[in-house]
Amino acid sequence: MSTSEPRMPAVFYGHGSPMNALGGPYVPAWRALGAEIPRPRAILMVSAHWYIDGVAVTAEARPDTIHDFYGFPPALFEMSYPAPGDPWLAGRVTELLSSEPVRQATDWGLDHGTWSVLVHSYPEADVPVVQLSLDRRRDGAFHYDLAKRLKPLRDEGVLIAGSGDVVHNLRLMHRDGDATPYAWAERFNTRVKAALETHDHAPLIDYLALGEDARLSAPTPEHYLPLLYVLAQQDPGERLTFFNDRIDVGSVSMLGVKVG
Repeated sequence: MSTSEPRMPAVFYGHGSPMNALGGPYVPAWRALGAEIPRPRAILMVSAHWYIDGVAVTAEARPDTIHDFYGFPPALFEMSYPAPGDPWLAGRVTELLSSEPVRQATDWGLDHGTWSVLVHSYPEADVPVVQLSLDRRRDGAFHYDLAKRLKPLRDEGVLIAGSGDVVHNLRLMHRDGDATPYAWAERFNTRVKAALETHDHAPLIDYLALGEDARLSAPTPEHYLPLLYVLAQQDPGERLTFFNDRIDVGSVSMLGVKVG
């Protein structure tokens, strides 16, 4: 492996609605990320929407664009993101996570948690992309520890990314056009940011211990857990910045985080 690879940052995307793939207020920040980050050799994406039993990586040479949603306009279902896969990266992830059985998956592809943001950050779809699943049987500490083993990838030209939402409660979202954030959503979003800024990872790993605000903000874990894969990459004192810091429909945080 060449030692000339620039050290890559790690990025958490608050992806929100699939409609963001078609445009909107969050797109400029996603485009800016793609422009400012050194071109990755490949991207390893942890998406909220591949939440399964076990650890798996996509191993297809040409992963499908998965339209894992319903009730949206035809234009969204017609979108394709034809980024190649990367057998080297799938193998390297398997090697780094060798203490766990890692399945080489050919039954998945790129879900909308991945392509709805990368279509803006890397619109040419010319950077290889591999997805890593979220093992739904395991807790936050497992995911954080697993993610730390991936840190060598940052020095091998790989952009480690997570895609989810710090606050994601669709049951309580405003469906009447009211954009006012719930107070509990704002408090939890602010608490997460404060912990990130002070490199205080412990309460973010055991986030439900933060109380009712956390339980309302992340009633199920799959949209929160990708954040742990990004914060696990942060070295002590390493720079961290936020982007797209806004709450949609009352209960969906679009907060983005860049480490490095």
